[in-house]
Amino acid sequence: MTNKEKQNKLRLVTALTLSRFPLVMLFFLVAIINIFYPCTCFFILAMVFMASGAITDLLDGYLARKHSVETDFGAHADPLMDKMFYVVTLPVLVFLTAIGPEANLTHSTLLLFITVSFLARDLWVTFLRSVGSMYNISGCANWTGKVRTALNFPLICAIYYFVAAPEGWNFLPIKLIYLVEIIAIIINIYSVFVYTKYYWPYLRKSAELKNN
Repeated sequence: MTNKEKQNKLRLVTALTLSRFPLVMLFFLVAIINIFYPCTCFFILAMVFMASGAITDLLDGYLARKHSVETDFGAHADPLMDKMFYVVTLPVLVFLTAIGPEANLTHSTLLLFITVSFLARDLWVTFLRSVGSMYNISGCANWTGKVRTALNFPLICAIYYFVAAPEGWNFLPIKLIYLVEIIAIIINIYSVFVYTKYYWPYLRKSAELKNN
């Protein structure tokens, strides 16, 4: 592969990564419109935007490794785009399960807990990475972060389908949704433990008094 071809592959991977945010914002706008003006077309369009945003996470990582165009920018931009996905989609799901046509207080409470725990975890990991960067530690996601994303993006798409699908379209059992959500919470908590353990020596070092 020539250098020009490699640069083109890098541009494609970067574009895929950064496209996650506009796609999820388009989902947000259409999903909100669909709440006030329910329409099958709006629902399908919202699902397409959400699923497309989720798929970019799979494609950019796969292509970056396949063509060996992994960069420090991509290593930091990818988790940022993941956070944007959560920030936009999870509140929408909480809102829908709380006030939607099939409102379910138990489900909305569980999703609220997921939202808070996911965002708190992401803030904590961002802090750990910022500390690690002072000691030139790579900010790339570890396996728990990758598993968490690989599970949660399809889960979020499935939950939106479950709570917003037109009447007669929904075939997903609520017990299955609950089960996967509980698994997602467990992986999220374990991810916090793994990241904290990895960065703990640098946290301790950063907390030491500086020499006068």
